[in-house]
Amino acid sequence: MVLFNRLGLADTPKEVFNYRLFWAVGVFGILGAGRGIDEGLVGGMITMQSFKEEFPLEMGSAEEVANRESNITSMVQLGSIGGALLAFLLCDRIGRVRSLQALTLLWGLGFVIVITSFGNIGQILAGRLLAGLGVGMTTVVGPTYLAEVAPKAIRGMLTNIFAGAVYFGVMVAYFANWGCSENISGSSRSQWVIPQSIHIMFAGVIFLASWTVPESPRFLVMKGKDEEALTNLCTLRQLPMDHPSITSEILDVRDQLEREQESTRGSSFYGKLKELFTVPANRYRLMLGVMSQLLGQWSGASAITIYATSFFAALGKTGRSEQLFATCILGVVKFCSAYICAFFLVDFFGRRRSLYTGIMLQTVSICYIAIYLAKIPASARVDDTSGITGSAKRAGIGAIAAIYLSGFGWAMGWNSFQYLVNAEIYPSRLRAIGSSLVMCIHFANQFGNTKAVPSMVIAMTNYGFFFFCTAVCVLGLLWVWFFVPETAGRSLESMDALFALPWHQIGRHGKDLSPVGIDGLNEDDLEKPNVIHRE
Repeated sequence: MVLFNRLGLADTPKEVFNYRLFWAVGVFGILGAGRGIDEGLVGGMITMQSFKEEFPLEMGSAEEVANRESNITSMVQLGSIGGALLAFLLCDRIGRVRSLQALTLLWGLGFVIVITSFGNIGQILAGRLLAGLGVGMTTVVGPTYLAEVAPKAIRGMLTNIFAGAVYFGVMVAYFANWGCSENISGSSRSQWVIPQSIHIMFAGVIFLASWTVPESPRFLVMKGKDEEALTNLCTLRQLPMDHPSITSEILDVRDQLEREQESTRGSSFYGKLKELFTVPANRYRLMLGVMSQLLGQWSGASAITIYATSFFAALGKTGRSEQLFATCILGVVKFCSAYICAFFLVDFFGRRRSLYTGIMLQTVSICYIAIYLAKIPASARVDDTSGITGSAKRAGIGAIAAIYLSGFGWAMGWNSFQYLVNAEIYPSRLRAIGSSLVMCIHFANQFGNTKAVPSMVIAMTNYGFFFFCTAVCVLGLLWVWFFVPETAGRSLESMDALFALPWHQIGRHGKDLSPVGIDGLNEDDLEKPNVIHRE
């Protein structure tokens, strides 16, 4: 009962937690798998014997080979930058549901082009670039819809279903590569085509399911479709139109929208962009989104996901099958951790405390790996693993365990926070453009990170790279302490009061100094929602 009250569920009607809500959340939440599937599949694809035989990857100098391979692996990330911008243009024009349908078509068609390339590298690049547009859109469309339809008491849990789906995709991809590498002949193109076809399966199922979910009520209010918005909200909440909970939520949405329209009436795209960068409260919101992406990406988790087999090799896993299996276990750890954090931790502990705890776990585990790599010679770890005995051998097992622990810390901290904060802190009219800009930075930064890590490892050595990541984690802890506010339990509309505070008070004292909106009104103070018809 204490947990029930702590989550704020005691004041939420039980009808709100219904199959219509959870089905809609599931359809949009599983979009996160798109990015995860590609991150998990592409590195294994280019190393498969069947792929190497079909495509002339190894022709030319070592630099030409590396450049050719990196072009293939990074093309989805490049397309995703444009996809994040495209999501803004579509989300506020055709809605969240229609945007989902558009992105699944781009995503699926792109990989149809990939698997029908038959030795044409140019076709693979074109297909992955097109698919990247769809994958990039998922990171805006999914979290935006989830944040807008979720009840505030469990908004963190439901929005983070998207973040967990990323690692569901990674896990499925790791096992697909491992299974096909072990069981399908290297002379058959099916060895690399079957794993890639998972993209088409996911895109097709999500496209079909999208016709069964309602449009976001907040988007409909923004477009002046108040009657349809009220109907959709009642459908998602399974409550009658005159219920106080429906009344409160609709009044919140209308109040915020009317205030936004009054202050920014007639604003164009450039007007919204100007508002995002010139209004101090919006600059602070944008800073939270951008810094969470930069610090999260360079904390080491992204590099470990993409280059997992190389790092396991550095820790003494020498056989390819052994490395792939260890990578599969990492995928399982991150997947389970993401959903444990989403369902039980983020709303219970709060965004700020969960982020603190996750980064601290990352810091300790990555620092341990760095110390291990610095103290144990590489020749002893890889070339003569049978010679490692006693404390050194136990330390090596601990280093591998630390990789898995860092995955749990990432899932609890940056992975949960980066999507959630980007979806819930912006006002309705700026949510799409703010999320799109931040996700553009996300993919551009991920592209740079993926390209830079191999060179950093060569220049700094493995242990130097992990010490660098440790320093980034410490910097992240300091940033969270000073700048990140607690938003758990707030309605989306009450965020304005929080960010209206002086910038130096938002992170440290925002929870105590700002009200939570009209949620505290008595039922007698709430009017029955009337449908407003706008010309």
